Amino acid sequence: MHDLIAFLEANSALVLANPAAFATFAALFGGGGFVVGRYLLTERIANLESRIARRDEEITELKENQKAPEPEASMIPLFEMAEILPRAPLNFNRLLVQRKGDHHVG
Repeated sequence: MHDLIAFLEANSALVLANPAAFATFAALFGGGGFVVGRYLLTERIANLESRIARRDEEITELKENQKAPEPEASMIPLFEMAEILPRAPLNFNRLLVQRKGDHHVG
């Protein structure tokens, strides 16, 4: 930046002597740079625009699915549950060990 300021200070007499020529060249080079940059970045801009459009579609789909859930997806079938207990453990004499809750009177 310091070099640019020094260049303008050194050539300020030339710019002040011909301001129309300086403005013309500035517009030509500035516009040319913009056109070349736009041409080189067109593919990238199109790619980004398509990604934005796809994301917008995904967002609208998700919002629609969130508003109206399917009735069969929200219904979970309930099965009759039965408690299955493991067999009673055997002691060393191969006799069944009775559990505390299994006292049979008889």
